[in-house]
Amino acid sequence: MKNRRGFIQTTLAGTAGLIFSRCSGISAAAAQSVDSRVEILLDESIGTISPNLYGHFTEHLGGTIYDGVWVGAKSKVPNFDGIRKDLVDHMRKIKAPVVRYPGGCFADSYDWRDGIGRSDQRPRRTNFWLEAENDKSPANHKYDPNEFGTNEFVHFCKLIGAEPYLAANVRSLPASEFYRWVEYCNSPAGSTTLAEERAKAGSAQPYNVRYWGVGNESWGCGGNFTPQEYAVEFRRYSAWLPHYGQALSLIASGPNSNDWGWTRGFFEEIVRKGPSQLGGIYGWGLHHYAWNLSRGRTNDWEKGKGDAIQFDPVDWYEILREGERVEDLILGHWQVMNEFDREHRVKLVVDEWGPWYRPGSEATPGDILEQTPTLRDAVFSGMTLDIFNRHAGKLHMANCAQLINCLNSLYLAHEDRFVVTPVGHVFDMYAGHQGGESRRTIFSAPSVQYERDGKPATFWGLQGSASLRGKDLLVTVVNPHTTQAREAEVTIRGGSVSSAMATTLSHSDIHARNTFDNREGVIPQKKESLVRNGVVVHTFPAASVTALSIHLT
Repeated sequence: MKNRRGFIQTTLAGTAGLIFSRCSGISAAAAQSVDSRVEILLDESIGTISPNLYGHFTEHLGGTIYDGVWVGAKSKVPNFDGIRKDLVDHMRKIKAPVVRYPGGCFADSYDWRDGIGRSDQRPRRTNFWLEAENDKSPANHKYDPNEFGTNEFVHFCKLIGAEPYLAANVRSLPASEFYRWVEYCNSPAGSTTLAEERAKAGSAQPYNVRYWGVGNESWGCGGNFTPQEYAVEFRRYSAWLPHYGQALSLIASGPNSNDWGWTRGFFEEIVRKGPSQLGGIYGWGLHHYAWNLSRGRTNDWEKGKGDAIQFDPVDWYEILREGERVEDLILGHWQVMNEFDREHRVKLVVDEWGPWYRPGSEATPGDILEQTPTLRDAVFSGMTLDIFNRHAGKLHMANCAQLINCLNSLYLAHEDRFVVTPVGHVFDMYAGHQGGESRRTIFSAPSVQYERDGKPATFWGLQGSASLRGKDLLVTVVNPHTTQAREAEVTIRGGSVSSAMATTLSHSDIHARNTFDNREGVIPQKKESLVRNGVVVHTFPAASVTALSIHLT
């Protein structure tokens, strides 16, 4: 049997050179080597790219908090008041805008009062994820010591310059505890007993937390509600909350992937008391994980997953295909929301996204759900962030799952060891999009063709996004082909290029990754791009993510 890799090939359009020579400013001879085209339409704005689309997610799960974020003030690991210094330094570098906490499923079993007050007097509680832990898991992963709570999390956010996003417990705490948590965080200095308690913890001034999730995955681990039942709970939990001069942005627990019924049922019930009810909802939280690599053979949550490190080119394309579904989910749920919210007062929030593989690639034994990201996950993440940029008018926040020592993590850490994963490098490369004006992009490239279980399959050849800030244009491009580079002409409609610099993340081995022992296995490389007659001509390597920093005349 032939090797699967032998089936991976790209068909080039025979007329590509002729078309490009007619349409571009470069010569016909040069056009013969250019098989792809990228057009940026400066006059067609999509909207401002909210910095919050580059948000993050931390949960009391495995090694995310304990060993990842939190090492303890007495640790020999360099830290800021117990928070890992390496993590803070790198989060500042990528301009992390917002971090979601304390879950995830953990949130709806969490009592916020357990995580305040003197750390040596805080209770130990059974972690929601206890049954998923194993004999290699440390005790603080199974039984949460609550050394890290609200005070420490907000301090972490302040250290990195991010906004905190707190997920409230709807399944197992009453509504009164939600508004008391808001009171603890936001009431003015000396105004309430809880404000005085916050002051004793080191912060007389309020935290001014703006973003609050009203439950998490309320269709499942967050209460197993029907959408109508959850809508009633949302109205009840949000009916009265003290603001203290800080506008509160409440995020409702949205659907699992393509559950259109959840979205329709929730909004249908919410507006039963009138459309004014929509004014109290900032965001609708969509979750989407790419996990099923069985190609239709099973929908079993465990059996359908692939391996994080050992995969063939077909699995490379299939996980990208599963991840790309988030674009249809954005469009589909936006359309359903439009049935009840014509003015689109409620925006979409993708507060959990990423690939999810089977166990086995953990950098640290005992860290459940920890995966070692490869180049494939960098390409996946670049593709996803580009999708978010292209829908900047619909999305106001997204949170990659999860920040460290978990799924699709930017960083891996254990004791005094720390490494930036390929995913972390992508977030660094894309940071310049934050706050930029998204511009429409048109990509024309030969599609990838491969064999999928004995049948022909295709995938797009190049995709990306663009954002403008004054005379500076950032264009990010993903080439998903595992073996073939794409030479492209990048044309700016409505402007001309004076200079261009490319930062590229790629490797000859699609399984390449960064480890504690090899921290620079996959790192970005910079080089100046060729500019000819105001047009950029650039070769996008196989299996790559590229950020083109273009200065316009």
